[in-house]
Amino acid sequence: MSEVKKKLTFIDLFAGAGGLAEGFIRAGYKPIAFVEKDANSCLTIKTRLAYYYLKSTNNFAHYVHYLKKNITREELYENVPEEILDTVINKEIGSKTVNSIFNTIDKQNNASEIDLIIGGPPCQAYSPSGRAADENGMRGDRRNFLYKYYGKFLERYKPKIFLFENVPGLYTANDGKYYKNMIKYFEDLGYIVEDRVLDAADFGVLQRRKRVILIGWKKEMGFNYPEFETNNLSWTVNDLFYDLPSLRAGESQEICYYINEGTEYVNSYQIRNGLGFTLQHITRPHNEDDLEIYKMAIEKLELEGKRLRNDEIPEEKRTQANITSFLDRFKVVNKNSISHTMIAHIAKDGHHFIHPDINQLRSISVREAARIQSFPDDYFFEGSRTSSFTQIGNAVPPVMAYTIALKINELIS
Repeated sequence: MSEVKKKLTFIDLFAGAGGLAEGFIRAGYKPIAFVEKDANSCLTIKTRLAYYYLKSTNNFAHYVHYLKKNITREELYENVPEEILDTVINKEIGSKTVNSIFNTIDKQNNASEIDLIIGGPPCQAYSPSGRAADENGMRGDRRNFLYKYYGKFLERYKPKIFLFENVPGLYTANDGKYYKNMIKYFEDLGYIVEDRVLDAADFGVLQRRKRVILIGWKKEMGFNYPEFETNNLSWTVNDLFYDLPSLRAGESQEICYYINEGTEYVNSYQIRNGLGFTLQHITRPHNEDDLEIYKMAIEKLELEGKRLRNDEIPEEKRTQANITSFLDRFKVVNKNSISHTMIAHIAKDGHHFIHPDINQLRSISVREAARIQSFPDDYFFEGSRTSSFTQIGNAVPPVMAYTIALKINELIS
């Protein structure tokens, strides 16, 4: 994989677990600051920054020792300069914090020139599922207006380009008013703004995941919205799971050694990248009723090629009374295709991501979810199993971000 010619700098807002930033760093960009409210996500980013620093200084053994629990997180961080770890700012972006965030960034980086700002506010306020779950349809939710705080960073640092990521529901939330107001707001700040709905599968991610990627650039720049070549995938979920050991519900392997050679996909897309093992192959336990439903769902997909509907589950086994909506509550990850969209709800239960192997009879592990999102096998998620699933479900796939990063640099150059 190629890298950008010049180390462009960026700030990552609403950074999550760093999936978007991972693609930009892999492409050669330099992070100046990450802003994220979730403490575990911030630790995940710090650990990833430790990975990059130690790898660049030929001290990678420290990172491996940490993964194998031979040293503590504190001992790992002692081997990384404070100015690198301090780029991660654990604060919620809002009226009470935005100025202190500015001060922290300016103090740490001497107000150096920022080439890009990337990131996307939480999507629940714009997503149809988020609106459906809220009695007011999210109309009064403050997250509808977080783009204005994103704009304050544009005003402050005046980057050449910014990238704003969110769900397609952005177009229809509040009858499209949020989207229209957002575009006008960014244009009033001096940017030409264009957006597209891009599918992660077109970038090599083995997942059908559509997102709005909005890109703005300074009016004086000779820039156009990037055109991306569609990647016609011939690989499937089976190529992702092929080399991981079998587990039953509730079993876990914190350190997981491969059982097969990596497939062409996991090697060429840097999922498996030379570490010799992977991490956090951790599953959740399930009760017997759920496991019986999982078995029914797997058999129906294997024998009929169809999804199990909630109203097809025998009443005595049914765990959800609603049989008129949300009929696809139990969903198998199809091993002969690419995955359906990974969502943060996987942190609450695994019903929407059932492993396709009936002999394992469980929902997918943390590492399997991370692979579906195209995270490399040496990417470590800090926090509990639940927190890891949330971080993964909310992330931008790094493989998708990497291609976008390269194309942006190509057009700037």
